[in-house]
Amino acid sequence: MLDTIAAIATPLAQGAISIIRISGDDALAVINKIFSKDLSNVASHTLHYGYIKEDNQLIDEVIVSVFLAPKTFTRENIIEINTHGGVFITKKILSLVLANGARLALPGEFTKRAVINGRIDLTQAESIDDIISARSDNEMAIAMRSLRGSVKKILDPFIDSLLNMIATIEVNIDYPEYDDIEQVTVANLQVNIEKWLKNIDLILNHAKSGKIMREGIKTAIIGRPNVGKSSLLNAFLEEDKAIVSDIAGTTRDIVEGFVRLPTVTLQLLDTAGIRDSEDVIEQIGIDKSKKTIEESDLVLLVLDASKPLTEYDNQLLELTKNKNTIVVYNKKDIALQQYDLMISAQQNDIGDLINKIEAYYAQHTFALREDVIANERHISQILKAKYAMQQALYACQNQFEVDLIVIDLENAYTYLKEIFGIVESDDLLDTLFSKFCLGK
Repeated sequence: MLDTIAAIATPLAQGAISIIRISGDDALAVINKIFSKDLSNVASHTLHYGYIKEDNQLIDEVIVSVFLAPKTFTRENIIEINTHGGVFITKKILSLVLANGARLALPGEFTKRAVINGRIDLTQAESIDDIISARSDNEMAIAMRSLRGSVKKILDPFIDSLLNMIATIEVNIDYPEYDDIEQVTVANLQVNIEKWLKNIDLILNHAKSGKIMREGIKTAIIGRPNVGKSSLLNAFLEEDKAIVSDIAGTTRDIVEGFVRLPTVTLQLLDTAGIRDSEDVIEQIGIDKSKKTIEESDLVLLVLDASKPLTEYDNQLLELTKNKNTIVVYNKKDIALQQYDLMISAQQNDIGDLINKIEAYYAQHTFALREDVIANERHISQILKAKYAMQQALYACQNQFEVDLIVIDLENAYTYLKEIFGIVESDDLLDTLFSKFCLGK
């Protein structure tokens, strides 16, 4: 039996109300010790007006919500005390709760109990944290589908297929005398594995789109000094976040900002102008810019339309030729000639660039309407399962015995099941839930 836990479920700050959440078998016993009414026999999902008291002294006027197991978030008895939103009074009531039989909850422990008690699986628990930390409609939409079980819906057929292959092999090994069961051969096992791998590749390809829509596109703005990189960043953000100056080399570090376009989110990185420099500090910024280019998903290469291309411009074109790069000419109001894509960052005239980016990533927007895998941990586990199945395919191609091939199938099965929290130790759960809020 798990003990009874409690925590403040709302931000600890001055406000209209605060909520102290209690979960566990003794939740009712705890509240009865400090509430002005006996709630032992009340119906579930009901609200009760009264007072929190300490040694017959009234502490606060509150509303207490009662939720009885198993129809609760944790599948345990849950009490929520709705108190006035002062920091002192909230901490005071929490201390009374803890003094009367509850333990302070660890970060994410309420959600962890929901997983342990079978109310939700681990992917749904992660989606709760994703909803809380969402910075855009895209993140929220993908997280909401995950909360409703989209990951399980996608992966269950792959898990079932593995289980069927494993079970059939085990029956063949354990009961070879049975003639009425399907006989497993390396040849038909290879066909099933190849089909499984082909289908999992489709899921992984869709996952790339899901990750882009969920996390945004890591976008490096690069160019030689004074081409208008910082002005472009400010035009995207509609604020003066980056230093704009006629003096070359004013951007010494990476300046970041998030911007929401109609369908995609950009994580913009305004980098130091790339050139040879004797300034040690500026050179450090330039080196960091080159690393940022390597790590980015999209490069916006800004060139100066008012001047001919320079040696450094050509070097940047060469440096980014193997990246997803959009070449944009800035200062179109004083341009020497017409170019394919022109903007004026200083005048906030960047509409054509936004349209170009939107078109560039239009193929990924289906992930906002369909179920996809977008979580990095889930993708990592799927890749592990894929590798195990590739090992199984190699074993088939080299005519290994099926009782050896089944080891790789079992490994793939385990990797996929771990996505949903079905593991042999609590290490994974402890690590994942440690980043949650105390009262969640």
